[in-house]
Amino acid sequence: MSRLSFNYAQERCVRLAGKAMQSTDMIYPGARIGVAVSGGVDSWVLLQVLKIRQRIVPFHFDIMALHVNPGFDVTSHAPLLPWVQANGVAAHVEVTDHGPRGHSPENRNRSACFYCAMLRRKRLFGLCTHYGLTHLAFGHNADDLVSTFFMNMFQGGRVDGMSMKEPFFGGALMVIRPLMLVEKKLIIKAAKTWELPVWSNPCPSAMNGTRRSSVLEDVENLCREHKERKKNIFNALCRWQHGLHLAAGKQAGPEAEEE
Repeated sequence: MSRLSFNYAQERCVRLAGKAMQSTDMIYPGARIGVAVSGGVDSWVLLQVLKIRQRIVPFHFDIMALHVNPGFDVTSHAPLLPWVQANGVAAHVEVTDHGPRGHSPENRNRSACFYCAMLRRKRLFGLCTHYGLTHLAFGHNADDLVSTFFMNMFQGGRVDGMSMKEPFFGGALMVIRPLMLVEKKLIIKAAKTWELPVWSNPCPSAMNGTRRSSVLEDVENLCREHKERKKNIFNALCRWQHGLHLAAGKQAGPEAEEE
């Protein structure tokens, strides 16, 4: 990456995404990747990183931004449109009623966030089929891996994580998470340096907190007086999840990072 100039946070985002993509054989020549762009910092950095990696990998792959507006603010996605035009990225943007439905009597048994996310993912799957996309990329990061691990253990009594690469519909679509090895704090710093037009979440439940954020607070409290604990937890879970893919025979090449 000598021809590209990045600060530390940007470089780590690009390199660690490359490590995850290369070592798990995440994509292949001719892949058509739909990038789920919510407007938050994670999905924005994912879109930026994939755009950069198009210049790095030795084969061609396409990316397409997919934004499903939940319907609380029908204009919130306005910053996405000039960015995709300026960067030559194909995009599909639509406004839905997923958010209000999640907060309505229609949703009787589940949290509003869960119901809205379920509707959004179903629509994203439909868009992938419509556009003939081979991959759907989400911006989940190392913090999400940690919170998912502890949520599964605390609430479900099982040891399980969040996969970097997961086939759906008999392998017709591959869900990928290229930022799984990257900590949130690096993503935030990289987004600021790239001046990505992140917009705030207009959902009325956004300020209430989630089970995921609550679990991460528990981890922070556990590590408050021992800073190395959090780093060790991150590293252990990232190595564990990464190793699952390698053990399953999904390694495409050495883990060495690109020059």
